[in-house]
Amino acid sequence: MKKYAKLIAAAAALALLIIGAQILYSNLSEKYRPDSPLQTAQDAQLEAGESVDSKQPVPDADNAGTEQSETAGQAEDSALAPDFSMIDQSGQSRNLHGFIGKPIVLNFWASWCGPCKMELPDFQSAYEKYGGEVEFLMVNMMDGMRETKEKASEFMATEGYTLPIYFDALQSGAYTYSVYSLPTTYFISADGKIVAGAEGMLDGESLEKGISMIYEKE
Repeated sequence: MKKYAKLIAAAAALALLIIGAQILYSNLSEKYRPDSPLQTAQDAQLEAGESVDSKQPVPDADNAGTEQSETAGQAEDSALAPDFSMIDQSGQSRNLHGFIGKPIVLNFWASWCGPCKMELPDFQSAYEKYGGEVEFLMVNMMDGMRETKEKASEFMATEGYTLPIYFDALQSGAYTYSVYSLPTTYFISADGKIVAGAEGMLDGESLEKGISMIYEKE
């Protein structure tokens, strides 16, 4: 009997511990939940403690001819959204920088991801609305096991989505953009600058807001 009493007491203590952890997590989630899922590039710089002033130091007069042009070229390159390689549905290698020239909605997703599935209808609607003017790069986080090209393609076809799919076969996109959770979305201007980003599901209103940051209707 003592043995069973100890087991019951241990189970009760474990249950109380789990309930307490859930309450704590809920309180923390409410406390630190952002007001908006979108974060601009400037906000990210401020959070990281970086200066948002993009001015470069003035070079010495004696070396102004060469150093100024080199500094300008380096600053222009570093301001671009990081490049990475992906595979399109035909198996061809594509690079993010190859899409610069139009505004880009870059989304990292997976077919097993619940929040990804929930936001896809809004992305499909936005693609149908802006597809000719805005590039939608729906980059699938395939790992060859839990997520494969076949699984992702079958899911999109079954659900009737026509969004262009790309595959992060080598996880270079996930590494380059520090994708720790899905879905993750970036909004990139036509000149290749990251304007805003978001971790987690975007609703239609937030998606429209992000697109408005990189695309202006004529």
